[in-house]
Formats: sequence, C-alpha cells, structure tokens
Amino acid sequence: MATTTGESHTVTADEIREQYKKFIGKKILFIFLFTALIVGITGVSTSLGSADLSVWDAYSSILRKPFPNTFESEYIFTWDEVPGSANERLKQYLVAEYGIVWVESAEIIKSEDGKISIKGVGENKVEITRDERDTEKMTVKISGDIDPDHRVKDFKVKEVNGELHIHASTWLADVCVWNLRLPRIFLGIIAGVGLGIAGCVMQAVLRNPLASPYTLGISSGAGFGASLAILAGAGIVGGKYLIIGNAFIFALLVSFIILGLSSRKGATPETMILAGIAMMYLFGAMTTILQYFGEAEAVKEAVFWMVGDLNKATWPVLTIVVGALACCTPLLMMRSWDLNVMGAGDETAKSLGVNVKRTRIVTMLVSTLLVATIVSFTGTIGFIGLVAPHMTRLAIGGDNRYVLPVSGLLGAVLLISADLVARRIIAPIILPVGAVTAFMGAPLFLYLIMRRRREYW
Repeated sequence: MATTTGESHTVTADEIREQYKKFIGKKILFIFLFTALIVGITGVSTSLGSADLSVWDAYSSILRKPFPNTFESEYIFTWDEVPGSANERLKQYLVAEYGIVWVESAEIIKSEDGKISIKGVGENKVEITRDERDTEKMTVKISGDIDPDHRVKDFKVKEVNGELHIHASTWLADVCVWNLRLPRIFLGIIAGVGLGIAGCVMQAVLRNPLASPYTLGISSGAGFGASLAILAGAGIVGGKYLIIGNAFIFALLVSFIILGLSSRKGATPETMILAGIAMMYLFGAMTTILQYFGEAEAVKEAVFWMVGDLNKATWPVLTIVVGALACCTPLLMMRSWDLNVMGAGDETAKSLGVNVKRTRIVTMLVSTLLVATIVSFTGTIGFIGLVAPHMTRLAIGGDNRYVLPVSGLLGAVLLISADLVARRIIAPIILPVGAVTAFMGAPLFLYLIMRRRREYW
C-alpha cells in the first residue's frame, strides 16, 4: 500500500512489478523487431539478383525444404487427365503464364510415346515431354508467335497416389536461392550476430566505447595472416586452407599478445586497449611492407580480402561459423551479469565476489575466438562490432543480459542490409560489403556521438 507525505512516495510491490514488466517488455519488443527485420531483409535480398524472383518465390523456396507439402509450387494438371478433365487447367496456365491466347480454342493431343501437343495456326505449337534422364522434370517447348525467352521451360513432376501431378518448375528459384544467395545471406546473418556480440563484450569488459575487434588489432592480425599467405605463400596450414588458417591463427596471436602484455601490469582495461592499439599499428605496418614487395595482382587480391566481403560463403563454411557461434555465445551470456557488475568498476566488482581478472581474460579469449573464426572467412568487416552495441544501449539501456543478444541481432540487420546495398547499388557489380559498412557506419557513428546521452553507457 502506498503512502504519501509531502512529495515522498513509497512504491508498492504492484508498482514495482508493473515497472519490471515494462522494462522486460521493451527488451523483448526489440528482440522481436530485429528478428522480423532479419526475416524481411532475407526475403528481399534472396529475391534480388541477376535472375530476379518475387519475394514470395524466395520465401516459398526457403520454406519448401522443411515444409514440402505446405509450400509446394503451383499445381497445373494431372498427366493422366490430359486430354480430359485437366485440359482447362493446362490451357489457363499457358494463357496466364505465357500469353498464348490461341490455346483456348486449340485441341490437346497426347501421342503414344507420352508427348502432349497443342497445335495452333501456322507454326504455333506447344509440346510437353517427360525428361528421360530426370523423371521429375517435364520440358515445355513453345514455337511460333511468342517471346523467345519463353520458348523452353520446365515443369516439375510429382507422383501422388500413383498419379503424375505437374507443378510449375521450381528449378531456377531453388538454384538461385539455395546454391547462390542463401549461403551468402546466412553468412552475413551469422557474422553480424558474432561481430555484434563480440563488440558488445569487448566494450563492456574494457569499459571503453571505442573497443571493437578492429580497434583492438584483431582484424589487423587476421589481415596480416591473409596477406602473408597471398603475397608470400607462407603459412602454418597448407592447401586450400592456407589463407583461412593464417587469418585465424594470427587473429588469435594478437589476442594472446594483448593478454600477455596486459597481464604483466595487471589485466586492466587501459593496458589492454593500449596493447590492442599497438598491435593494430604493428600488424598494419607489416602488412604494408608485404604489399610493397608483392606483385601487383597478389597485392590487389590481398587488398580485396582485407576490405571484407561475403563471397566466400558456402554451406561448409557456414557450418564452421555457426559451430563457433554456438560454442562461444552461451559462454559469453553466462558472464553477462559479471559484465554488468564490472561496469561499476573493478573494486566494486571484487567486493561483490567477481573475479575481475579471470572474467576479463576469459571473455576476451572467447570473443577473440569468435571474431577470428568469422574474419578468417569474411575478411575485415569494420564498424559492425563498434556501432551495434552503441545503438542497442541507446534503445534498451545497459543491462548486458539483454544488450548482448540484441546487439547480435542488430549486427545481423546492419550487415545483411549493407550486403543488399553492396549487391544492388551498381548491379551487376558487387561491391565489397566491408566498404559499404564503413560508408554506413561512419555517419551513423557520428550521429550517435552527437545524440549521446551521458547516462546511457
């Protein structure tokens, strides 16, 4: 029960519960919002490319794998019912899809060898033949007065209760979506989540708003490792994993050097940041020297790698990056409350039972492992790990139990949005996504600085 004396007010238990519900509700709202944005951008990005699809085609192709019966392609006719009751369905499809109006008055004939023919006036003709090598495909050949791009198409064959059901072909959509576009988009989502979470942890553990994988030299170490492999052909891991292995090992090496240098003075935020800046300049200088003596084409390849892009995305690569994210994220989330306490200062955290030095070292190591795995496949994509945590704190406050996952989701939104811009702004040329994130991140970060409220950190 509340009591009022002058301006004083005793807060009741119900009021506290109501405030807590609003507090949690705001966090959950942003989680759902960013998740919905990721789903929406994925659909739009998957539909755009050299072969444009509708957004519904893109979503259908994605959902057809787990839900084949629910998101089946359009049913056109049943093979055994043509000629017969399915005539009208077939004719309506040809009119609607290809604009062949003459089929409405034409006769449908099925030959003994299993070919459907629709003969019109003059050279106008439609033939539907089952593929001998691929029994799940039928080929539609159209001759006569029609757009040349539509002369040959495929139907998809599906057997249901002993009957051959013919559907609109999904080959083009499935190839574009599953083989070309989804691996790239999913890598952007996973990389954005990982970089956002890692940047958030680094800023929290070092209590510095400028801490990120890039400013701490981790990306510079990966860049040097990749440049060493590309320009000198040297590395610890050979074969096709030479560049990836070098980038991963040198990114981890930077982290070990930072932790080693800072441990000599005590693992304080200041010493770790200074050590990180030193590593950034050191490995940046070594990369420049390598480029100075490298051949022109090799230097070009190394520079393109360091800018950062998602062109190396494949399903095996995704498996590795998802595995790293699945292993590292729970470990970082378990330390989120310790990070909250450390935000009040090391002495306060120690008085509350937090082992500050161990927490700082463990979280930095786990974050570096996550970042090293990502940048070894994507190159040095900047600003995601720097901007995403800042935007998240402005929106939902500084509780790391919520800031970590929301920063990851926002990082994914920023990265796949940047990739969409990189693919479409001067299509068919695809810009490196790292350059686009820098273009997007710089003004956005300046805006955040101008809008910064003293209490949000």
